[in-house]
Amino acid sequence: MTQPHLADEAQPRTPTHHLTLRFSSTRRGARLARQLAVQQLTEWTGLPYDSDPARTVALVTAELASNAVRHGSLPGRDFRLTLLHLRQALRIEVTDTRPERLPSPATAQSADATSGRGLLLVQAYADRWGYEARDAYTKTIWAEVPLHTTGS
Repeated sequence: MTQPHLADEAQPRTPTHHLTLRFSSTRRGARLARQLAVQQLTEWTGLPYDSDPARTVALVTAELASNAVRHGSLPGRDFRLTLLHLRQALRIEVTDTRPERLPSPATAQSADATSGRGLLLVQAYADRWGYEARDAYTKTIWAEVPLHTTGS
């Protein structure tokens, strides 16, 4: 399993494509971010919507965006989604407005817990992930999802 990497390792390799958009810090905004990430992946790579990488991008984007909405938002402030198409991965970055709320280490939750599994999923599906507070007003949580298919 991968461990989160901090700012010194967070700099992405040179992307072939790049997209950044802002979304409202609502459930609708998180859903739109997930849909856009999959749409952009399929346009950039030609991979089908039902491929393993597309499903993984949807899952990881959904977790990062919902965490930004649930734990990282201030009233009236949006979150930012950045997608970077790297050679062998899609880097997903979600920036929110609560830099003081850094993610807790991803640890196993009890079977009856109703939340707290999001970063475990990110950790399981991403090649690398991490976070950084780039300034006094925002933090970015990022994950790199491999683009190779495993049989779909």
